Amino acid sequence: MRLHEYQAKDVFADAGIPVPDSRLASSVDEVVAAVEDIGFPAAIKAQVHVGGRGKAGGIKIATSEEEAREYADDILGMDLKGYTVDRVLVEAGVDFEDELYVGVTMDRGEGRPVAMVSEKGGVNIEEVAAEEPEAIAREHIDPAFGMHPYQARKAVYGAGIDRDIARQVSSILTTLYDLWEDKDASDAEINPLMVTSDREVIAADAVLNVDDDALFRHPDLAEMEDEAAGDELEAKANKYGFDYVRLSGNVGIIGNGAGLVMTTLDLVDYYGGEPANFLDIGGGAKAERVTNALDMVFSDPNVDSVVFNIFGGITRGDEVAKGINEALEAFDEIPKPVVVRLAGTNAKEGMEILNTELVQVEETLEDAVQRAVENAKEVSQ
Repeated sequence: MRLHEYQAKDVFADAGIPVPDSRLASSVDEVVAAVEDIGFPAAIKAQVHVGGRGKAGGIKIATSEEEAREYADDILGMDLKGYTVDRVLVEAGVDFEDELYVGVTMDRGEGRPVAMVSEKGGVNIEEVAAEEPEAIAREHIDPAFGMHPYQARKAVYGAGIDRDIARQVSSILTTLYDLWEDKDASDAEINPLMVTSDREVIAADAVLNVDDDALFRHPDLAEMEDEAAGDELEAKANKYGFDYVRLSGNVGIIGNGAGLVMTTLDLVDYYGGEPANFLDIGGGAKAERVTNALDMVFSDPNVDSVVFNIFGGITRGDEVAKGINEALEAFDEIPKPVVVRLAGTNAKEGMEILNTELVQVEETLEDAVQRAVENAKEVSQ
């Protein structure tokens, strides 16, 4: 479960991490009332689960009531990378002179949690990791003992953080790890962690993603689940019983098996495309299940093409093909080009059954992905 920024900040504040004064608002009048209470300047921030909100127009700084009203009217109701903004966080502006990054996640390669600190805050940390990996100090933690104080200090000094704020950053990093562990989180991060002109540090953003399977241990977080979902497609996924993650690309992906879907995502990226989602429909790709999957992918306005990657195991390939045909025949018009690749039991028979008036058929996964990427580029031009 992904918490919204305002929810994560409430959790962080309760744990002692400093956050700006803020109010949640869902109308222009509520925004104006909030900025009058908080004062100027004030940030108006869309509460949706996407990165790059600022560049997309989802975060604006108001210095007057007129600007607050104008920006609230612009942001509320806007489509932000496929999400409709229905709430904004109105937050006191921070007079900052530097932006840092702190985060905790699981390093699956090492099999241990890792704490990270960087002076390159305020930007996409994935890009920093890819282009300047040395700019991120990492400290692996033994979960049996938790984060020792010296480890927090080692990460902070390793990142080159100024000595006069090092103790504050170390304390926040330690608290962030404790939250990550206590809340059964998959990710906990602050980007940016702002350094004010008074040499104080404050969490200007907050990310906390919690393991769904652990929510029974956290009734307080479980209560936030409906609000945190905030996305019609993810609500549909829960209804249909799919494993689904929405991404920022335009190539829709449907597969039966997590490993199969992950491989497809990697190939889409390899061939120059951008995945729009992770969608695992599980075993037994019958017509109803395929129809539900297509309903989800076709409903995503970001999707320009779709690729099916199906492996027939216990479920035979010819049965899968019949399911795909029945599902597509239920649509009056196929809204996005669909490419299908079948493998496994009775795959050859299945490929022969597929209605090529409704789908494009490829024998290999590589060919199917390349064609889907090309389709997406043609549609988006």
